[in-house]
Amino acid sequence: MVSLVRQLGPMVAAVATLLVVASPARADQGTLTLELRKDGVLHVKEDVVLKGGPVTRTPLLRTRHDDASDRVYRIANVKGATFDGAELTVAASGSVEYDVIGAVAPLAGGEELRWFVAEGPQDLVTVKVTGPGQIQNLACFAGEPGASLGCTAAAMDETGQNAEFEQQGLAAGQVLTIVVGYPAGTTGASPTLEHRFSLSAAFTVNAITGGSLALLLVLLLGGLWLVYWTRGRDARVIGAESGARGAFQDGRFAPPDGVRPGQIGTLIDEQADVIDVTATIVDLAVRGYMRIDEQPRETYDAPDWLLVKLPKAPVASLLPYERALYDSVFDLRDEILLSQLHGGFTTGLGRVRDALYRDVVKQGWFIRRPDSVRSRWTVLGVAVTVLGLAGTVALAMFSTYGLVGLAVIIAGAALTVGGQYMPAKTASGAAALAHTLGFREYLATGDIGDVPAGQRAELFSRYLPYAVIFDSVDRWARVVASIKGEGDNLYWYHGPAEWDLSKFADSMRTFTMTTSGAISASRQFKTF
Repeated sequence: MVSLVRQLGPMVAAVATLLVVASPARADQGTLTLELRKDGVLHVKEDVVLKGGPVTRTPLLRTRHDDASDRVYRIANVKGATFDGAELTVAASGSVEYDVIGAVAPLAGGEELRWFVAEGPQDLVTVKVTGPGQIQNLACFAGEPGASLGCTAAAMDETGQNAEFEQQGLAAGQVLTIVVGYPAGTTGASPTLEHRFSLSAAFTVNAITGGSLALLLVLLLGGLWLVYWTRGRDARVIGAESGARGAFQDGRFAPPDGVRPGQIGTLIDEQADVIDVTATIVDLAVRGYMRIDEQPRETYDAPDWLLVKLPKAPVASLLPYERALYDSVFDLRDEILLSQLHGGFTTGLGRVRDALYRDVVKQGWFIRRPDSVRSRWTVLGVAVTVLGLAGTVALAMFSTYGLVGLAVIIAGAALTVGGQYMPAKTASGAAALAHTLGFREYLATGDIGDVPAGQRAELFSRYLPYAVIFDSVDRWARVVASIKGEGDNLYWYHGPAEWDLSKFADSMRTFTMTTSGAISASRQFKTF
């Protein structure tokens, strides 16, 4: 037996040594002295007895204060240990000192000191607390953070100036929390609060946030309406300017205010549209600058038209946008198939659009180009929207007033959309528009029986480009087709063999749709 003991002795010693070395580092016991100073700073001094090497602690430095905020504790002036802002490392047994800022908070009728003095594992923790005032109440809790289980012991001495706490067997993951109440104004300190982001809290709806949102919306949208009322509204015209108006005077075609088809769309909706260009092509043909020849086709062929430049046409009398379109169509050619309008035509349409906008300013219908006005307001609206988004994010991250930022986003979006309505017509433009709308009413419902038979072919043809703008092509194409004249063609529109005017309405409808499609493909103009 003695021999066996002698043989096992070294092995047992080795195992014991291994167990000692492998046992986790811990503090067997801690003795803490807490002094609450007059300025609200809590000075902590702890006598630490370590077992097994250095100990690293993670102090509880952030707790929930309310739905929107966290309470933050800050440790400073550390001695006898190292602190990296999150972890406190005690390298050896001895004295550790540090200050805690933010441990005092005012309550109804007093102040409360609350600090998480120790964390496990520790066999025994004793705490002594002194402060600048009479203690009104005290409590302590041990367990998981936020637990309400009382500690081993809590008491104050007969002077009411000192409190003592004790906790036996503080397990790993458990925290000892001490709470001491003092009279109001003892330190005058306040807790350090930081906003905690949560979607529900960021967009809290209450009387303040809801009222602020409503007030800001009224101010912003009201201001936008005021800007529109003073700067974006068309000049008013008297009621006598309205009513149906024909375009036949003294035996001649006389559109109201001399407005040409291409100008009408820009005048009405302040946009240079595809249909404005389509109507101008028809108008140039009707006025003798080109001829439109419908091409023969088989049953499954796509329809096509040959645009033919007419000799001796007075191109010098064309308005700039009409000349730009005329040059874009022919581009040093005498004729071109509609299906082949691309390349230089597409490039030229940008010049046509710009010329149209310049033209309505030159006519005195607008003070500034409508597209420039829209762009300026749109850019401003986008900028306000982006500013509102940034402001909403900032308010949501750092406060509960994220809802207020939505008002700026809504105002920016309204400004972006409302900017499309900001181009304002002058008194001359508003009057021209009233006359033009009267002409549209006449084209839709007017009596054509009073036009002499000999003038109908030219007059009704002159009406047709305006009908393209006003979406009355079917009616006026049928009217033109009903004209009794010589031959099966019009002076400006020729059909293929075995074609007659009875087919003109269908041909004209298809031509306008195909032409508009070719222009839309250029992406230079707003589509229908």
